Amino acid sequence: MRPPLFLCALFLALPLSAALQRFDTGNPADVRPTLHGPIIHLAGGGGDVDAAYQEVIDRIRGCTDCDVKIDVVVLRASGGNGYNDYLQAMPGVDSVTTFVVTDLHSAYKEEVVTAVRDAEYVFFAGGDQCNYIKYFYRGPIEEMIAAVYARGGAIGGTSAGMAIQGRAIYDACTDASAQSALALANPYNDEISFTTDYFDWRYLDNVITDTHFAQRNRMGRLLAFIARQLRETSNTFLGIAANEKTAVLVDERGIAHVVGEGLAYFVLGDHLPERALPGQPLTYCGYKVWRAPAGLSFDLVHRPRTGFYTVDVQDGVILQNPY
Repeated sequence: MRPPLFLCALFLALPLSAALQRFDTGNPADVRPTLHGPIIHLAGGGGDVDAAYQEVIDRIRGCTDCDVKIDVVVLRASGGNGYNDYLQAMPGVDSVTTFVVTDLHSAYKEEVVTAVRDAEYVFFAGGDQCNYIKYFYRGPIEEMIAAVYARGGAIGGTSAGMAIQGRAIYDACTDASAQSALALANPYNDEISFTTDYFDWRYLDNVITDTHFAQRNRMGRLLAFIARQLRETSNTFLGIAANEKTAVLVDERGIAHVVGEGLAYFVLGDHLPERALPGQPLTYCGYKVWRAPAGLSFDLVHRPRTGFYTVDVQDGVILQNPY
């Protein structure tokens, strides 16, 4: 895949000595099992959910008690090898390779591209989602990740790694973390910026995600994000949000299954906002919210017609308890 010209120019300007960290555990030989996915793993951060990783591993290898194994690649823009021993210890894992990529040059290196291409499970760690946009957007890694998904593998991430999985992404490139009050007061606040068409996962069309959800009071900003997407791109848009220590697993049929200790939220905007304009507070009547604890599932293809509660925003103020 040939990168756009502006990326080429930036790539050529980078020093060739830019650092890339690599951590390997397990069997270095490539395995090529028949895969039974794809699966999208959306984790809300604040602590890993062991059962979610194991469920993903078992689903894509097609068994829970067998000799089939997979290779896992973890992509990071900060941190170290914290996932290596953790994932290597899980049944069904043949190897774990972590890359810490801190510049665009490293994201184009052949060893990174090859490892991602040959993986069965690619997982983005937490951190700053803007870095994942800067280093991987429209580059060869994005293409290789899409190929893993296409052959039935698993793709996912936690916190920032979950944030980049929707069709629309709050990219945090203009601010560290948009706050709900500011977003509701002005959905076009300068702190809010989006990247669109990063990944194109089946069933995540017209979807935006959010993480650390109730813990960081992010319902307000998600409502504002959805309103902007409705105004700019579509007449229906869905938010998928996860609390900490909670994961949402989207299978090959479009069923989103909740795993972990907390709640997931599915927030639907199905009509244009009454008001979502630059410099003005948001007004939107009738967001539909499904609150899902662990063990429940949400059909992304045939959205349920019942089981939701409604949330209204009037002049930038949420009128009900949104959680």
